[in-house]
Amino acid sequence: MPKLTKRTIDAAKVDTERDYFIWDDEVPGFGIRVLRSGKKTYQVQYRKGGRTRRNSIGKHGTLTPDEARRLAKELLGRVAKGDNPAEERAIHRGASSVAEVCERFMNEYVPIHCKDSTAKEYRRSIDRFIKPAIGTRKIPDIIRTDIAKLHHDHKDIPYQANRTLGVLSVLFNQCEIWGLRPDGSNPCRHVKKYEEKKRERFLSEEELKRLWSTLDECEKDGTESASACNCYRLLIMTGCRLGEIQTLKWEYIKEEGIYLPDSKSGAKKVYTGCEVQKLLGQIKHTDGNPYVITSRKEGKYLTNLQKPWRRIRKKAGLNDLRIHDLRHSFASFGLANGLSLSEIGKLLGHSQVQTTARYAHIADKHASKTVDKVYQNLKLTKNY
Repeated sequence: MPKLTKRTIDAAKVDTERDYFIWDDEVPGFGIRVLRSGKKTYQVQYRKGGRTRRNSIGKHGTLTPDEARRLAKELLGRVAKGDNPAEERAIHRGASSVAEVCERFMNEYVPIHCKDSTAKEYRRSIDRFIKPAIGTRKIPDIIRTDIAKLHHDHKDIPYQANRTLGVLSVLFNQCEIWGLRPDGSNPCRHVKKYEEKKRERFLSEEELKRLWSTLDECEKDGTESASACNCYRLLIMTGCRLGEIQTLKWEYIKEEGIYLPDSKSGAKKVYTGCEVQKLLGQIKHTDGNPYVITSRKEGKYLTNLQKPWRRIRKKAGLNDLRIHDLRHSFASFGLANGLSLSEIGKLLGHSQVQTTARYAHIADKHASKTVDKVYQNLKLTKNY
């Protein structure tokens, strides 16, 4: 076995009947493979797990013998430390693309662990942002810079960029569980989310009266359906999330309240009171339809509530008011009427104290006004 040089390799004749190897006498396991086609590729051969393994380094001509010998030494050094480069390469060749794993994620993980609304948001992020950017790449090849670039490319829509980063983080955690990536290799780690400014829009008493009056007018003149108007009324009076009222069934309504079998925070009791029960009593039941907020489609609930909302809020002169702001307003009015943060959290169905804490500054504001009233009633204030 001669030392492999450019001269010996160039002089190696092609056997049109079979491939053969010429091994280097300086680095055991390093050689050149002469193919029947005439191509010559540098190889490393070693034993691992009782089997002989080969790993291709590169083509002769692209690499010089000295360059290939240096790479062979590095690769054999890895083998000595316990690595198996040939196996790793075979695994990589069979690795799934990001797009393929996204579909597995949506089919296997999401239906079990996520609610329908979350599943829709995941699907949107995957189809609009993840697949176009890295869908064709293999899962093991994705590194932190790829994720950071995808996140940065959507800096003009920071909220969506952060949601997409969240989807990717869950997906790559699942890849580790499925054995598609090593443990602790999630490339989303340390990619910092953009700062999100929480919108705080609360109705004043005058705005609430104006909105309520507009709902009555729209229902009376037929410009909006009774179902849509009743949905907004229930949102105002209960502080529920849109999906909770949208999918509310008559069977969930009891004399002492509304019992939702599922919500964002799990099973939930909605405290109603006389006025809510009175409103529910005025809503007509539709035969064959289990829902309170009914659609024109038989047996279905009303799905499109954004379009009528935009028309109603415009008519009420509240163009910046979102549907979810009705929930915030419910909390604000509760605090103004002396409810504590823990009581508000219970009414809203918050599972964590931190969620209700966002209303702390409103509670402080109303508490300060209450203190002023105490001193005024005691006639202790000085007349200037």
